[in-house]
Amino acid sequence: MQRTLIAALLALSFAPAAHAAGEAKNIIFFLGDGMGPSTVTASRIYKYGEDGSLTMDTLERTARIKTYSNDAQTTDSAPSMAAYMTGVKMNNEVISMSAETVATNPGKDANGNLGVNNCASGNGSTVATILELAKAKGKAVGSITTTELTHATPAATFSHICNRNAQYAIAAQLAPGGAGYNAALGDGVDVLMGGGRNHFTPFDAASNKAGRADGRNLLTELAAKGYSVAANKSEMAAAPLNKKFIGLYSSKSHLEYELDRSATPPVGEGANQPSLAEMTTKAMDLLSQGDKGYFLMVEGGRIDHALHGTNAKRALVDTIAFDDAIKAALAKAKLNDPTLANTLIVVTADHDHTLAFNGYGKRGNPILDINRDYKTGKASKDADGNSYTTLVFGNGPNRPDRRASLDSATVLADNYLQETGVRLASETHGGGDVKLLATGAGAKVFKGTLDNTKVFGLLKTAFGF
Repeated sequence: MQRTLIAALLALSFAPAAHAAGEAKNIIFFLGDGMGPSTVTASRIYKYGEDGSLTMDTLERTARIKTYSNDAQTTDSAPSMAAYMTGVKMNNEVISMSAETVATNPGKDANGNLGVNNCASGNGSTVATILELAKAKGKAVGSITTTELTHATPAATFSHICNRNAQYAIAAQLAPGGAGYNAALGDGVDVLMGGGRNHFTPFDAASNKAGRADGRNLLTELAAKGYSVAANKSEMAAAPLNKKFIGLYSSKSHLEYELDRSATPPVGEGANQPSLAEMTTKAMDLLSQGDKGYFLMVEGGRIDHALHGTNAKRALVDTIAFDDAIKAALAKAKLNDPTLANTLIVVTADHDHTLAFNGYGKRGNPILDINRDYKTGKASKDADGNSYTTLVFGNGPNRPDRRASLDSATVLADNYLQETGVRLASETHGGGDVKLLATGAGAKVFKGTLDNTKVFGLLKTAFGF
């Protein structure tokens, strides 16, 4: 009897974790582009202090993610996001294609704009994305971002291309029934939001010099297929919930940085651009109209751009805006599903950057300020007697030939660019592991150190595919 009891207890202790395969009706996949561990920590301190918490910090399941690509120790966004979405390692610049696909350079169109598909037939083959698999099962699907909608991260959810810069071809894959359409999307992606309207609209020498040379207006084509089309926050808010939706909130390029969008007055088109949190909750409202659930990808894409520019302040503010979108999604999901028994929320990044912490700063010292010693509270000095900032970059354009002391007024300004070690034209990605955090249905399987390709399999399992 005792042996039987022990055996039963041992069997129970090694039983599969709760949240059975296929329990997740909905998955929301949050991707902070370039949001490495140092960026997360610095953003937490910037907004909430050393002992505070971001919303993402409160998610109970964590893992470390290896991000290398098929041909590089340090990945770019295209193959890393594609690894999450397809489970396949691919070469840098390749989006959702087989491992052997070569990233041939895209061509220029008749107007000299880069972005025409130059992929030769036979150069690899397409691999299914989790969004396409969800669509095939009758689920609603969406992809939203603060970058151009045709940028690498969102493109990896719905397109297949041998080079991420072929953005006119990527846009064409979204228009149901049109030339170049990705038939694996069925009747089309249900919700799309981002920037880069020029990739969807015709060239005009006066008003749209970066428009499509083929003369197509993909937004008109999408409207003919039943999509609501929005160009700003007001039109997004007014869009009905019973139709497919595409919102492109900038005429060209990406949405404004959050620091500029929320400034008084806002910069550029930011005056009527939605926040990522507003985009996320609207997308959830649109996608939840059906009864089979949904898959939604949400990218905070401009974190990466600020880091490439060595502008830590904008990177941190965009990370906070990304975290606010996670907070808004959790609140909305829990309105009808308090324990998230049917919804899986995953938060991660596609790669790291070279942002690093310097010195032994005093607790409570503003994270963007000059470093102040924890013992004396006075400005820390380098070997030449000059003050320095707590945050620096391993490489980038802002390396002086000879350092001089820095002051708070300079380094706390919105446009201050942190100093760098190696001088390069632009700061690069970092090759370090990134964090993954998860909560809800099926979240318990996210643990340990995982290759980014393994996340795809866990997403499929959560959906029961």
